[in-house]
Amino acid sequence: MFADLDWGPLWLTAELATITTAILFVVGVPLAGWIAHSRSRAKPLVETLVSMPLVLPPSVLGFYLLLTLSPNNAFGAWLARTFDLRLVFTFEGLVVGSVLYSLPFMVQPVQAALSNLPPSLREASYTLGKSRLATFWRIELPSVRPALLVGTVMSFAHTVGEFGVVLMIGGNIPDQTRVASIAIYNEVEVHNYSGANAYSMVLVAFCFAIVFLLNWLNRRHKVVLR
Repeated sequence: MFADLDWGPLWLTAELATITTAILFVVGVPLAGWIAHSRSRAKPLVETLVSMPLVLPPSVLGFYLLLTLSPNNAFGAWLARTFDLRLVFTFEGLVVGSVLYSLPFMVQPVQAALSNLPPSLREASYTLGKSRLATFWRIELPSVRPALLVGTVMSFAHTVGEFGVVLMIGGNIPDQTRVASIAIYNEVEVHNYSGANAYSMVLVAFCFAIVFLLNWLNRRHKVVLR
């Protein structure tokens, strides 16, 4: 079964998930900190936008990304003209879609953990002359390491399993946008159930390991998930 398996989609999936998770860590962790501590009137709006992918059908997000990033529309045409950047039916487009769709899986565990830290921790740091930025990176984040790990693992796993968004914005191009979930769909379309089963077994084994790791982290560290 595995001897004739094209491992390209699986390697492409791993690359996509790794890049997406790295971007989410850089973008999502500061955003989680802002949401956890901000008193801005815009906070409910930002929280809603971040959480939308949890309830929004993937095909809907993928459809609007396809429209927005298409060179036939103003924003997509501007990207192509100014930066020579095409995000529709490219790997880079998959990264953009995956970052947006997996954003709450990084933000929410970290936000919940930061919100549960005692305010006295930050106040003590400020009293010692630490800035808000230094307090966030050197005091708060080390205190929520389990949540950071959970957010990282969940973001990676969610990207691996994504189908609707990547199909809409990336299509089914071999070695460019055909990730594992698309490869399974493609094999089923041509009635190659043996190939679909092989891809599925690899993803089942991976997802089992991820869920087992998350459960172990929850038991060991009592991580608060929203």
